[in-house]
Amino acid sequence: MKIRHTQTKRFGQFFFLLLTVFLLKCSIQDENAISVNKSELAELLQRNEKIQYGKEWDNVQNAYAEYITAIDKNDNDYESKLKLAQLFIKEARVTGEHGHYYPAALKVLNRVLDSDSIDSDIKFLALMTKSGVQLSLHDFGGAKLTGTEAVLLNPANAQIHGVLVDANVELGDYDKAVSLVDRMVQLKPDIRSYSRVAYLREIYGDVPGSIEALSMAVKSGYPGTEETAWAMQTLADLYAHYGEYAKAEALYNNILVMREDYPFAVGGLGALYFKQGDNAKAEQKLDQAISIIPEVGFYVSKAILFKKENRLDELNKLMPEIFEMLKDDEQSGHNMNLEYLHIYKDIIEDYDKALEYALLEYEKRPNNIDLALSLSEIYHKLNSKEKALEMLQIASTTNSKKPELLLMKKEIM
Repeated sequence: MKIRHTQTKRFGQFFFLLLTVFLLKCSIQDENAISVNKSELAELLQRNEKIQYGKEWDNVQNAYAEYITAIDKNDNDYESKLKLAQLFIKEARVTGEHGHYYPAALKVLNRVLDSDSIDSDIKFLALMTKSGVQLSLHDFGGAKLTGTEAVLLNPANAQIHGVLVDANVELGDYDKAVSLVDRMVQLKPDIRSYSRVAYLREIYGDVPGSIEALSMAVKSGYPGTEETAWAMQTLADLYAHYGEYAKAEALYNNILVMREDYPFAVGGLGALYFKQGDNAKAEQKLDQAISIIPEVGFYVSKAILFKKENRLDELNKLMPEIFEMLKDDEQSGHNMNLEYLHIYKDIIEDYDKALEYALLEYEKRPNNIDLALSLSEIYHKLNSKEKALEMLQIASTTNSKKPELLLMKKEIM
């Protein structure tokens, strides 16, 4: 399925493996953590009851207990270690507790990779899973190196090609990403591959083609699963970004029928109402999303709303909380340069500080079109027209039709 040079959701959002569920009783240590753990591996944090989703949370607890018990009995049970790492990765996505779960997953995976007795299949799975975590931590160069090592062990696996698609997209090597996604679709046309086709089509300016591919991704997923909800979320976000607000709202609400209190759909509605100027409804939805998981993006959206309404006292109270969350993520190994960039550019309007963070990323990935657009906006605010035009040229290399890019062209060209 060729994508006709015509963007998948960022860095591995459709990477994660489906978990194998085992039924085994677990013990509850306290209200925040569930533990049967003698192996010095991370504990399973209690989910907010709003995101327990019926038997799903029971299955997660049972699986965690199964894996920990197996590892306690046999430290060479690499299959259980891999499944535990995958469980941690999925919990990071579902709960927003990135600072707890991503380092936990890396610790398990590194224990597997440090072993001299693993076979090539286990090594491949450990490397592939590790590269997905690196993507989530915004270590795109590291993810590409790890993924490249993995693909040499199993070039016929579709998922590792997906990891490399994401890494190359973030590093700005879009032609390489196109060839990788073509190979991925050939190997396994499913929700993960169609989602990546969609992302690349958007990058190359084919928005209708992106919508078509994401619709195929949604249809190929299992109804009610987190993975399918994420594909629907991505499609709704795409509709919202390009002004199809009614379609976006309907899709967000459909997600919430399938997975009540799915925080990203709730937050998506908040962002959508803000775009439409209904700030009261936007704030209500953002508060609802924040009550479900501690996702920093929801807090940032609320800060932007406070700024627009000139509610400076509330904004000043919220900003230290946001910075504390960013600091916590940084301490757990998460590269937060992009988050700092947008906060200083869009909320604080300290363009020199925004430039500092943007250039840290630019050194690593000078061909990324989204980063180039941010740099163009910053240089424009700093009255550096020549540099703004230079970055805008990079941002335009794929013929993207993103509204913010088209607006920037009108402003400075």
